[in-house]
Amino acid sequence: MGRHIVVGHVPAQDVRRLLSERQKILGLADPGMSMGSPGMEHPDPTRDLAYAVMAFGIDGAKVFARYEP
Repeated sequence: MGRHIVVGHVPAQDVRRLLSERQKILGLADPGMSMGSPGMEHPDPTRDLAYAVMAFGIDGAKVFARYEP
């Protein structure tokens, strides 16, 4: 299996998807460690923010998954 980089508070389901789909990307990142991402939840869920997990590689970056509060 290939090696990947995971940066920030990326949800486990995205890591599982990355490994199962065997996409040709270097890794995943949650830029800015957004409020509402795993480990960054606010006690008041209405303060969580929408965020995107980005896939990155030699060809640049693209949205891998989007999350809404």
